[in-house]
Amino acid sequence: MIDQLEYNTEREKLIIPEYGRHLQKMVNQAIAEEDDKKRNIIARSIIAVMGNLQPHLRDVPDFQHKLWDQLFIISDFKLDVVSPYEKPSREKLEEHPEPLDYPQNHPKYRFYGNNIKRMIDVAVQWEKGQKREALEFTIANHMKKCFLNWNKDTVDDEVIFKHLFELSDGQINLAKKDEDLKEAQKLMRGKKSGKSNSGKSNYRKKSGRSKKRY
Repeated sequence: MIDQLEYNTEREKLIIPEYGRHLQKMVNQAIAEEDDKKRNIIARSIIAVMGNLQPHLRDVPDFQHKLWDQLFIISDFKLDVVSPYEKPSREKLEEHPEPLDYPQNHPKYRFYGNNIKRMIDVAVQWEKGQKREALEFTIANHMKKCFLNWNKDTVDDEVIFKHLFELSDGQINLAKKDEDLKEAQKLMRGKKSGKSNSGKSNYRKKSGRSKKRY
């Protein structure tokens, strides 16, 4: 009896293990069937079993198409039956995808992230005015928050203004404006609590300035 034991290491390798060995044997039986009519009947029966094994995929587009493709793959492309879909080829299956083109930009200030650069590129395209100025200060405040996430200490507004001036190729210069950015404590506290300071100004007046932003 021990001599009749069959170990997995001695068995045929499963091409799609998710379907199990019994289904693999059904496919092998279909391949060995000489009668075309019976072979096609067996193939359709196998497709029905495969569908029952994966009921969660029934709503997936082209579900039946996927099952037929998998059937031919399990048969190692040896099954000769009539399929309602185009038969897949071994060459197509083994074809390597085209390599992706990864962005090769290496930003000088990586702690700001690529989204900040995209926001700056959008801002410089806007017509100068209150809306653009508000967007510029919003970007600067977000840059300050990113800087504080990277360096938990503190940062002067002048440093943020300088970085923004560089990243915008000199098109955004907030150092000449009358407003400061939000205080570091408010920026980081807002992140923790998730509370917004609605109704309050986003900017502080510089000492000795009379201009106020609403």
